[in-house]
Amino acid sequence: MQWKNLNEQTVYENPWFRVNLADVALPDGRHLDHFLIRLRPVAVATVVNEANEALLLWRHRFITDSWGWELAAGVVEDGEDVAAAAAREMEEETGWRPGPLSPLMTAEPANGLIDARHHFFWTREAAYTGPPADGIESSRREWVPLKLVPDLIARGEIPAANMAAGLLMLRHLLLG
Repeated sequence: MQWKNLNEQTVYENPWFRVNLADVALPDGRHLDHFLIRLRPVAVATVVNEANEALLLWRHRFITDSWGWELAAGVVEDGEDVAAAAAREMEEETGWRPGPLSPLMTAEPANGLIDARHHFFWTREAAYTGPPADGIESSRREWVPLKLVPDLIARGEIPAANMAAGLLMLRHLLLG
């Protein structure tokens, strides 16, 4: 039961994304006009300290008018290595330069509409380099115990599904 993208036309484009209209053939032979958004990959990273606390950002998202905990994240620039992008974003948004990053997972946050892939990384090592260059990205940065992640999600304090998935995976990996 595979849907097939027969043709795709760009209807809007800017430096961050493209909105395309696709002619999709359904398994029963019908055709469907389907809008989709094409995005660059996103790189996500955090550091976990000896107390199994992850470095998180408390930030406001104006689109949903919501506050929540997130990991440092941003788009991968053209030609940039994904892990290097994750390290760059973590330092820019937190002021902590990560040590060697390990892949955690890749998530597709809204694959019925968007082709974005979010690549998550983590490390046990980081060096504080000073206040974050992108300090406007968050109101504060804190070490949050991984054991609290399920409760934070249940209370709506980690509202982004991709961030919840990454933090749950990290919690499972480190705490079982």
